[in-house]
Amino acid sequence: MAAGAAGALAMPPVGFFPALIVAMTVAVWLLDGCGAGPLRSRIKSAALAGWCLGFGYFVTGLYWLGSAFLVEADRFAWALPLGVLGLPALLACFTALGFALSILLWRSGATRIFSLAFGVGVSEIARGTLFTGFPWNDFGMAFGQYPVLAQGASLFGLYGLTTIAIVLCASPATLADERKTARLTYRSPVIASLAAFVLIIAFGIARLNAGSVGMVPNVRLRIMQPNLSQGEKFRPSAGPEILRRYLDLSDRSTSPTTAGLVDVTHLVWPESPFPFALAREPQALNMIGAALGGHTVLLTGAIRVEGDSHREIKAFNSLQVVDSNGRIVGSADKVHLVPFGEYLPASRFFRAIGLRQLIALPGGFQPGDGRRAISAPGLPLFQPLICYEAIFPGEVMPEHAAPGAARPEFLLNVTNDGWFGLTSGPYQHFAQARLRAIEEGLPLVRAANTGISAVVDPYGRVIKELPLGVADVLDSQLPRPIAPTPFSRFPALSVLLALALTLAGALIGQRV
Repeated sequence: MAAGAAGALAMPPVGFFPALIVAMTVAVWLLDGCGAGPLRSRIKSAALAGWCLGFGYFVTGLYWLGSAFLVEADRFAWALPLGVLGLPALLACFTALGFALSILLWRSGATRIFSLAFGVGVSEIARGTLFTGFPWNDFGMAFGQYPVLAQGASLFGLYGLTTIAIVLCASPATLADERKTARLTYRSPVIASLAAFVLIIAFGIARLNAGSVGMVPNVRLRIMQPNLSQGEKFRPSAGPEILRRYLDLSDRSTSPTTAGLVDVTHLVWPESPFPFALAREPQALNMIGAALGGHTVLLTGAIRVEGDSHREIKAFNSLQVVDSNGRIVGSADKVHLVPFGEYLPASRFFRAIGLRQLIALPGGFQPGDGRRAISAPGLPLFQPLICYEAIFPGEVMPEHAAPGAARPEFLLNVTNDGWFGLTSGPYQHFAQARLRAIEEGLPLVRAANTGISAVVDPYGRVIKELPLGVADVLDSQLPRPIAPTPFSRFPALSVLLALALTLAGALIGQRV
């Protein structure tokens, strides 16, 4: 557990990636200590060791989830242990699975680090896909948060980075092996890992230096970060006041040469910024249209509602495009909803024990019918990613796109991390969203209620950003995309190739 907790320091905002060396080195020694008894006994020992390491890792790395239960403490404080300890306990089961898979391939010798990378690599993919998936703080993010180290994601994606990070960080464990060979051979795993690390850095530097990015002409973005507390957003009566605050902040002059919205072509607001359904509030749309002044287009998170008092009402967490006249001219619904936040899985059981989803909406949100790119006046085609959708590698592009369909030219991530206060959560969320830009070769425009809002180029370099916990606006141009990356073209193949290489390394070790 202590080793797992130490490994969590490799994640943002601490970002000390050598901390993962502690976790992965101890992981190798734990598996070494599973003994040479019956296979069933070894699997049980490995799974227990994996669960303990995973529990320490997830409790330390995801402690900030507790903040969400304190937003409405009178309703949810009792469930805080479920988030802070219960979810890590469940996620640690995947690490237990990874250790169990690893022990099936375990042999003495340096190549056993490939067995660890294969087993845990498979379990991390399972964590990111099964039961709607939760690939938060995947081990590969130790590298993925740094643009130089993260460029490999353009080839293998996050899960490929995970296998690479595990192999490199586990290699020091071999320094404690019995010294039966020459000193150079004995140290060869660490030497090889250092050489591979240098190659990763060289690839990253070369790719960044070769990657000059132009800007889309005639697009001047303004991102509004209101830094609004969740308590304020829950009061429907505060809707008009909130809207006026947004409009005043959006029209702020940021320099002697930037006179509010006069110089802005596209204004971006974060996820679900007000406590009402925008399309059903004509007065709000009129106020927005007047503020846009006939020349600015608004892209905003919003609640979209279908149905009326005579039919079942369905609510969607959406991104909506409001033209310069105050009319909604485009919309996209969130597809990948947050369990227990936006909807309640197994609702009959959990409601029976008194649990509700965090967002106080009867019945919760409904998922959209598919992820699709949308357009807005004056902008190239773009792919909306609402909050949580930005953490899933290989799942951010349009679903069921026809062959030859136009490729989106940037990613637009609107989010509300106000649930988590000034904790590690928003930093981790931003790092994961930024990695999607590298994987896909697309710029990222991100508007967050409390931060971090930013514009990121397709190599993962931050052009401009607003820090966590401030109310402000950010003005920027829109970067152009680059050619599709190998990962964006063949995401499944890229991940399978990374796993195949680690499996081959483990199998070679059984023959030596």
